[in-house]
Amino acid sequence: MTDIHEQLRALLDREGASYRVIEHEPEGRTELIAQIRGNRIEQSIKSMVLQVRRKPRENIYCLANVPGDCRVDFEGVKNHFKADSVAFAQRDKAQELTGCVIGAIPPFSCSDQLVLLADPLIQENDEVVFNAGRLDRSIMMKLSDYIRIARPQMVSIAQRG
Repeated sequence: MTDIHEQLRALLDREGASYRVIEHEPEGRTELIAQIRGNRIEQSIKSMVLQVRRKPRENIYCLANVPGDCRVDFEGVKNHFKADSVAFAQRDKAQELTGCVIGAIPPFSCSDQLVLLADPLIQENDEVVFNAGRLDRSIMMKLSDYIRIARPQMVSIAQRG
């Protein structure tokens, strides 16, 4: 796989983002990595690849980004795309589209086949943190830089609790 971590850092540097890299033991589960990094779980951005079926043979994929204390609201994604169904993408397809192993996917789309969505709840924090293409590296950055550089579609796709 390509080194998404290095590509992401190069993008952030090129765009003049304010960020820092956090090195830690390998972990991809949001609850555990927040404890390891020492951040509030709601500061974390959880990124999941979803398969959206609009018609029997028309699939699109999206990268759904929600706060770490939330889960993806499949109905919200379904309504946004006026889709027939929404499900997690197959593991191999998610890894192919992102260039990352599950748990290391950053909230940026590096593929024109991957629509980037983020729930407005991520805007509750001035800084956000996420695994950055590797299970042993995270990036903490200003929310304003994330939104400016990633340019996600803001859609209500998160459920708390």
